[in-house]
Amino acid sequence: MTAQQLLKTEESIGFVKETFARELARQLHLSKVSSPIAVLDGTGINDDLNGTERPVHFPIKAMAEQRAVVVHSLAKWKRVRLQELGIEPGKGLLTDMRALRPDEDYSPIHSIYVDQWDWEQRMAPGQRTSAFLRATVEKIYAALQATEAQVAAEYPEITPVLPGKITFLHAEDLLRQYPGLTPKQREHEATRQYGAVFLMGIGGKLAHGEPHDGRAPDYDDWSTRNEEGHQGLNGDILLWHPVLQTSFEVSSMGIRVDKHALAHQLELRGCPERRTLRFHDLLLTDQLPQSIGGGIGQSRVCMFMLRKAHIGEVQVSIWPESVRQELLEAGVALL
Repeated sequence: MTAQQLLKTEESIGFVKETFARELARQLHLSKVSSPIAVLDGTGINDDLNGTERPVHFPIKAMAEQRAVVVHSLAKWKRVRLQELGIEPGKGLLTDMRALRPDEDYSPIHSIYVDQWDWEQRMAPGQRTSAFLRATVEKIYAALQATEAQVAAEYPEITPVLPGKITFLHAEDLLRQYPGLTPKQREHEATRQYGAVFLMGIGGKLAHGEPHDGRAPDYDDWSTRNEEGHQGLNGDILLWHPVLQTSFEVSSMGIRVDKHALAHQLELRGCPERRTLRFHDLLLTDQLPQSIGGGIGQSRVCMFMLRKAHIGEVQVSIWPESVRQELLEAGVALL
C-alpha cells in the first residue's frame, strides 16, 4: 500500500469515527467527557471482564508506590461519573476509551489495544425493563445506519448492507434452536439469517447449565427475570460482516445492576467480598444512579463501515512477527 493510500485510509477512519460519535450522541443525548487511562487498584472501579484477564499494573512513585491499573473498560467508572456530574435521567455521557488487554488472543478482530466509545445514560424510575433496553438498542442501531449511509455517500465504493431493522433474540432461544452448536456458531447462524441481531441474556446460566458467554457480576444485570419471562437485561449487538462473512460483535451493553442484582450476582460468582470495595459500597448504599450503558468498539465499527478484513487495518497495535508475515503475504496492510 502506498503512502497516499495509507493517508486515505486514515482519513476514512477519522470520517467514520466522527460521524458515528455525532450520531450516537444525538440519539442518546450524550455529552462528551474526558476519561482516565488508569485507575487506582483495589477500588473495584476497573472492569474485570470475565474475571481471568490480567490488567497492566504499575506503582506510582509520588503516591508511596500505590498501585494503579490500566483500564480494561470504563463500565463502572462511568456510573460514578454520572453521579458526580449530576446528569439527569434521559441524558448521559460519552467518552473515548483507550485500554490495554494483554491477555487477549490475537485474531482478525482482536488486538491487545482496545479503543471504544464508552457511554452511559441515566435512567428514570421504572425503566429497568426489556422494553427500555430494546428502545435504546434501536437508537444505537439508527446511529449505525446513519453512519453507514454517510460513509456510502462519501466513499461510493461502499454499498450499504445493514437491514432495515435489528432483530432481538435471547440466548436461551438460540440454544433451543441450535443445541448442537457452540455459542459462537449459534451467533453466526442467527446473524447470517437476520443481518443485525441484538442477542440478549448473556452472562447467566442457560437451560444446559452454562452461560452463553462470560460477564462480570458488577455492571450489566444478567440475572433479573424481565417482563418477557427471560433472564437478563443486557446483550450484544452483532452484525453480519460482508467481507469476513461471519457474525461480528460491535457492542456489549445493558441495563446496569441495582443493589439487589449486584448482591445476587456477587453471590452467584462466589465473590461476595467485593461488597466492601468503594464502587460496590456506593451502589449497595444507594449512592449511584440507575443507568444503562455499554462499549462500542471504534476499530470494530471502522472495520465494518470500511469493509476491512483485519483490525490491524484500522488501528495501530503490537503484532507477532508471524501475524505480520501472514498478513503481508495476504496483501493486508497494517497501520
